[in-house]
Amino acid sequence: MNETTIPFGEPELMRASAFQRYLDELARQPGATTAAPRLTSLTPSLLADLQRFEHRPSGTEVLEVLAACLRHAQSVVVHCEAGGYVVPVTVFPRERLFHCPAEPDTYLLQRLALLKVLRIEPAVLRPPGDSEASLVAPLSCYHPIAPLLWELAMRGSRTELLPEIAGNACYRTTPGLDLRMLQVSSVHRAVVRHMRSQPVTLRELADLIGRGREDAVRLLNALYLQSGLIISRALPSSSAESWLSNLGLRRRHG
Repeated sequence: MNETTIPFGEPELMRASAFQRYLDELARQPGATTAAPRLTSLTPSLLADLQRFEHRPSGTEVLEVLAACLRHAQSVVVHCEAGGYVVPVTVFPRERLFHCPAEPDTYLLQRLALLKVLRIEPAVLRPPGDSEASLVAPLSCYHPIAPLLWELAMRGSRTELLPEIAGNACYRTTPGLDLRMLQVSSVHRAVVRHMRSQPVTLRELADLIGRGREDAVRLLNALYLQSGLIISRALPSSSAESWLSNLGLRRRHG
């Protein structure tokens, strides 16, 4: 017998192989649709949003799912494969919370780049304080969603802009953006402060950060998921060069 790798005291999680067999059985049932077994019983608008990504070889990314749930304000449970086990993550967009029966630091945050979406369905659990108390889990299993969204954007598998913010655009940060719950580097904090008063393009942002395009993409996705991004399709004149010059960070050429 294979010994479990789940730490002592953690809830027993289903193995991903067993869950995949369950999904395969659902797909073979009479009347199964093309959306089953990955997407099921979702609202038409959310289903249409997520089906944009279903036919890619890599499937739907966790970041895309969470972004769509926030946009449509629908509470869902996302069954994620993490380290050979299935971790159900229930998202509550209105309350800005998520529920996870296992320790997020162990089963989500340490495997962000490896997380795989297996199934998405409407949430059964309710958020804390809901009138249906029998469907409310222990409070210790609920967590603020902001840090998870930030870390998933900054360290997860996605390296391209989310479709909603991609294209020819410039970006600013909202005046009320609150980063106190997040682990933000000093470089990113400086850039975020700059973006409060001065819009930047993706290329300018990459120059400001100085770590390449991917880091700029990750930061924009992270800010968007914090509702901290103002997007304009009317591009202003470049301002990054002057700011870089003031900070003594102008890149040398030649």
